[in-house]
Amino acid sequence: MRGGEAIIESLKNMGVKTIFGYPGGQTIPFYDMLYDSELDHILVRHEQCAAHAADGYARASGKVGVCLATSGPGATNLVTGIATAYMDSSPIIAITGQVPTHLIGNDAFQEADIIGITMPITKHSFQPKNPDLIPSIIKSSFEIAATGRPGPILIDVPKEVQEGELSKFDDSIIDTPGYNPTIKGNIKQIKKARDLIRESKKPMILAGAGVIISNACSELKKLSDTIDAPVMTSLLGKGAIDENDDMALGMLGMHGRKVSNDYVNESDLLIAVGIRFSDRTTGRLDSFVPDTKVIHIDIDPAEIGKNVDVDLPIVGDAKNVLSSLNKILKDYEVSDDVKSWANMIKQKKQDLLPRVTYDDIPLKPQTVIKEISEVLTPESILTTDVGQNQMWAAHFYNTQKPRKFISSGGLGTMGFGFPSAIGAKVACPDDPVVSINGDGGFLMVCQELATVREYDIPVIAVVLENRTLGMVYQWQSLLYNERHSQTLLGNSPDFVKLAESFGVNAVKITKPGETKEALSSAIKDNEPILLNVVIDSEEALPMLPPGAGINEMIGDYKLEKDVI
Repeated sequence: MRGGEAIIESLKNMGVKTIFGYPGGQTIPFYDMLYDSELDHILVRHEQCAAHAADGYARASGKVGVCLATSGPGATNLVTGIATAYMDSSPIIAITGQVPTHLIGNDAFQEADIIGITMPITKHSFQPKNPDLIPSIIKSSFEIAATGRPGPILIDVPKEVQEGELSKFDDSIIDTPGYNPTIKGNIKQIKKARDLIRESKKPMILAGAGVIISNACSELKKLSDTIDAPVMTSLLGKGAIDENDDMALGMLGMHGRKVSNDYVNESDLLIAVGIRFSDRTTGRLDSFVPDTKVIHIDIDPAEIGKNVDVDLPIVGDAKNVLSSLNKILKDYEVSDDVKSWANMIKQKKQDLLPRVTYDDIPLKPQTVIKEISEVLTPESILTTDVGQNQMWAAHFYNTQKPRKFISSGGLGTMGFGFPSAIGAKVACPDDPVVSINGDGGFLMVCQELATVREYDIPVIAVVLENRTLGMVYQWQSLLYNERHSQTLLGNSPDFVKLAESFGVNAVKITKPGETKEALSSAIKDNEPILLNVVIDSEEALPMLPPGAGINEMIGDYKLEKDVI
């Protein structure tokens, strides 16, 4: 067995069926061996999209995604996708080719120190100098990527190591004495959390992506029901609780729901689970829950106290900690004060529902998201790009199950939405997958229309066309006296013709009702399609200006009760 064959066999042993990649000079040996393999390979049209597709696969399935690129520019094209996965704690394995060992450090053709380049954005890296090491490295990479706080692993394989013969196939886990994530929460700290909950009269829960990653959604729901606490989420926590639930308040933060932003500071106890308190969630730190006690549960001790002062830290896996907390709260009785608080919040949630029904042309994005919501089922997967399109989706689309809303949070990567949808559809072929994109972000990755056509991956790409770089345009409108510098996409293509040039069906949508009709038809046809939706370029979502407090939103939206 040669090194490349050991890679293939090791991936198969780890349950991998599909990898996303793009060949090059230093991976030719591997691709020659792949030719006779049963391993499925999807040829993307840009390496960055291979990483995003592997990321989408991981987030939708809960398994590890795998991408592959050659050395030098191929490897560096993976960097944005690796950084995206790192910021959002998504487990992917990025395998890169490398120049032969004797040329490393000589500035050889297409050589790049990809391990050095990605060191700040990977959980760990390997560079086998001997083909015998490959099985152990791959098995260990999957273990490290998926356990503790998940993240990307880089495996950089010199060309002659791909070609070299193994003396034996040994896939023993590599000993990593410094890697020992804490899974079980400290029982003394959990008991203190119980005591704080018993003392609280206005509890609230803030759920992040860690709840979804640890499969702790049922435990979160049980805690909320037990102590009658409303639940807010971060952007990546969407789906941790059914957002149609009475106790679900939606997203908190810069573009969060008004009820969450207005009332989080009035709580006397905030139970934060699996969240890192990013600036987009908290706003200005000195005005975020200044008089509220904070319990912070997270598997990564580095996140606790990093941004927000914490009264009670609990390090551990969210599912394990919440399970233990629920057990010792089994005799908890909800006080009249807590009931009054919860009922008030529920009423405010209804009072502050944003209006989503408009008959305007150009279309309001609220109406477009509403029509998408009316078609999709709880099993459908929605991926987003980054910008206004992302926030409209996050704000107006109620996610009902975990792993059904996929978006780039920490890095905010334009171009993420469409390729991540490809990975999600490969991972979950029976679930409808819809990708919501702005026209700016979609133009960065539109070449992947060739991929969905070539492999018949029935992703539905919704392109919201307003011919602006919407989020920056909005900031310029609200904060920079409407000085729209370099945010007008005047010479955009005809997206219908663009899709059709790749052999992908497309529909242009300009009127209310057409999105719902076209989306229903697309799901029924189960073929790749682009829905080009023309929207109002002047519509803006209320937001927290940078440096503002959590309840200092600017802009406003009409409320649903105004049209009843």
